[in-house]
Amino acid sequence: MTRAFVSLVSFVLVSAPLTAHAQWFEDIGVRAQGMAGAFVAVADDATATWWNPAGLATGAFFNGIVEYDSLQQPRKGGDPGGAPLPDWRLRAGGFAVAFPALGLSYYRLNISEIRPPDSTAAGPPGRQDQGVGLGVSSLEINQFGASFGQSLGDHLVIASTLKLLRAQSETHGDADIGAMAVFGAARIGLAIRNVTAPEVGRGAAAVVLARQARAGISLTSVGIGRIDQVTVALDADLTRTRTEAGEERQVSGGIEAWTLGRRLGLRGGLSANTTGSARPLVAGGASVGVRSAVYVDGQVTVGTDEARRGWGLGLRVTF
Repeated sequence: MTRAFVSLVSFVLVSAPLTAHAQWFEDIGVRAQGMAGAFVAVADDATATWWNPAGLATGAFFNGIVEYDSLQQPRKGGDPGGAPLPDWRLRAGGFAVAFPALGLSYYRLNISEIRPPDSTAAGPPGRQDQGVGLGVSSLEINQFGASFGQSLGDHLVIASTLKLLRAQSETHGDADIGAMAVFGAARIGLAIRNVTAPEVGRGAAAVVLARQARAGISLTSVGIGRIDQVTVALDADLTRTRTEAGEERQVSGGIEAWTLGRRLGLRGGLSANTTGSARPLVAGGASVGVRSAVYVDGQVTVGTDEARRGWGLGLRVTF
């Protein structure tokens, strides 16, 4: 009876969807990550296809980005019910190209989650257990997107990214929508991701992509001493995202400064959870122009929220 109960508990744990990390705004975008996620009203490069498609209208004539992001962290402590949190790893990357009225993107997210084994369970699982005893779950999501926008007057742009999500031989359609209002140096942005809140994958590897809404504001100034341009931004989640560590609703602030004739960009930011434990994060990043219109971007995120620590690298072409 005891062994049957332990087996049932293990099966339930492994069969549950991967809700510990579902999907965050900060999964993609080296510049955005370097500003701790304060980017909804800043998005003016090809990652606007992920962050706020309405930002495409305010960007360069052409922008192309290739990037890789990595989060791999042990989760210490327990969830609100006292159960041990799983270790998990996210590897994400892809590419996007953007014009003022069109964006095309492909992103791949590989999410792996390893739950702590039950202390009363029998020895390690054999080949036929397929990782049940250890609680190993993984899922690869391939996202194909096409972004389109429409100007409404001189100050407002409305846009959407139509998405195809491919995982475990299943294909789901979804959409993101965004709005950007520009008044001189000030920009106000709104983005809603995963409008249909699809569940991708099956069984232990299923992930629910919860609907998320975020608003932001940014101010840009040019020609301050040796600084060519500086942007400060503030973002706030309008919805809560449920994770194994509890509900999250992030607020973040960031800054980006360009100097040396826009050959060097420096950025930083802070973010915190406004529901439950704050778990603050500090982010920093840089962009270096290796030649005309070609930049190498990098970022590092550290802090008390182990699930969000990580790094990213990207190559960006803009003109």
